[in-house]
Amino acid sequence: MRQAVLVAPKQIVFKEVAAPKAADLNARQVLIQVKRIGICGSEIHSYHGLHPATFYPVVQGHEYAGTVVACGAEVTKCQVGDKVTARPQLVCGTCNPCKRGQYNVCEHLRVQAFQADGAAQDLFVVDEERLVKLPDEMPLDWGAMIEPSAVGAHASARTEVKGKNVVVSGAGTIGNLVAQFCLARGAKKVLITDVSDLRLSKARECGIAHTLNVTKGSLKEAAAELFGDEGFQVGFEVAGVESSIRSLMETIEKGSDIVVVAVFGKDPALSMFHLGEHELRLIGSMMYRHEDYLTAIDFASRDVIHLSPLVSNRFAFEQYDEAYQFIDSHRETAMKVLIDLDQKG
Repeated sequence: MRQAVLVAPKQIVFKEVAAPKAADLNARQVLIQVKRIGICGSEIHSYHGLHPATFYPVVQGHEYAGTVVACGAEVTKCQVGDKVTARPQLVCGTCNPCKRGQYNVCEHLRVQAFQADGAAQDLFVVDEERLVKLPDEMPLDWGAMIEPSAVGAHASARTEVKGKNVVVSGAGTIGNLVAQFCLARGAKKVLITDVSDLRLSKARECGIAHTLNVTKGSLKEAAAELFGDEGFQVGFEVAGVESSIRSLMETIEKGSDIVVVAVFGKDPALSMFHLGEHELRLIGSMMYRHEDYLTAIDFASRDVIHLSPLVSNRFAFEQYDEAYQFIDSHRETAMKVLIDLDQKG
């Protein structure tokens, strides 16, 4: 079977390897035929050698969807032919975070496509515990986007947004989904910012009415115009650039929360004055837990969040490297780029 391996920054090698066999599954494992793979911002960092926790060589792919081709003897979640996706987190289950249910920050966490091999191959074995069944009517494109949707579900629940005004900095796929989930969770008003008019138009297409291109106006002025004397009480940093988080810290109402979702290629220099004197809370958000996958599937299947507008481009499996190069040359226009394993290269 085919396999795509990132052997070093900007070096993807395609291999032919032995396919896993149904007879080799243990009782709680499922064999998936991978159909779609999404490329995410963290993998772009890996591709450029800027992700702080990527081990080379590593098989690509952690946002994916496919169909079940075989099940272990004790599997109950799915059956052959079902559409599925799965969490890419490999956890120890015994550290203190795991024991209190925060396995997304496991002390020994390995994430497939970063510290462990991912799903960029024709057939992939998944433990039933991490697997999630998709609705029969859900398109496989959406199935591959449940992983980033779960990021949005988790991040938007890291602080209370109901009834509050919210600013989301960064209107890429994750920022868009965070903003959609904030609206779904009852935020009063949501303003999303970016440097790309196209990404902001996609946000409006997804129901996020209030947008700001920060190259054409300041957050302070836009927030004052939209929120008035109410200000905003929650910020989400999803851009991954220093100027973005500094702007949020300078502008948000005192005593408020900023949730950091982005992976920064370079650590930002932050204003300790704004953090301390304004009594702000910086809150980390790491991936998701199983319930976030279930929420993402529920909201997407009921059209509470909108996924179709976010798919911008697709490439065949053999064009994996071209997909990264396309993203590099279309930073302001590419949204979710999918690898379609059914497409001919």
